[in-house]
Amino acid sequence: MDSELDALLDQIQDEIEEHGEASAEAMERLHVFCQAMDVKIDQIGRFLRVMETRAEYRKKESARYAARAKRAQSKIERTESMVLYYLASHNLKKVESHEFTLKRTKNSQDSVLVTQPDSVPDDLRRFEAKIDGPLWLDVIDALPKTLAEPLVASVKSSEPSNSAIKQHIANGGVIEGASVKRAYHPRIE
Repeated sequence: MDSELDALLDQIQDEIEEHGEASAEAMERLHVFCQAMDVKIDQIGRFLRVMETRAEYRKKESARYAARAKRAQSKIERTESMVLYYLASHNLKKVESHEFTLKRTKNSQDSVLVTQPDSVPDDLRRFEAKIDGPLWLDVIDALPKTLAEPLVASVKSSEPSNSAIKQHIANGGVIEGASVKRAYHPRIE
């Protein structure tokens, strides 16, 4: 399409230079081309708006389904607790129907039941944290090897920090595989 427009504009320029004005036929072709371009731009704009709406709707649906799944899981747990309570209170190991048998079976290992999470001391907790690189390096350097190694081994993941990378490059630093540049994004008006 760009080459077609270039050729058309060259033709119009040539006609103006040779005859003082462009031919009606060339101007009509330019007009048709511009109308087609408007239609394409409108189609792209409508498509982007529809897809943005769908994405937002699906994010909301995802959150709604997650909440419904959590409620359903809670109902399962409450129902299982009621079944266990019934069996225990009637000193039964199982109850049977035509389709199902519900049993009270001892677990293979002990379960932890936390009723007051705030009362559990820090040394009996698992922590998940996001730490900026400089603080992380300072902590690892300050720790003895016997503490630093298990701490490093406990890291589940790490990700580049955009703000730290921007600052490093702004201060004249270079990072292979990372750069900072002003990008573009389409905006629909």
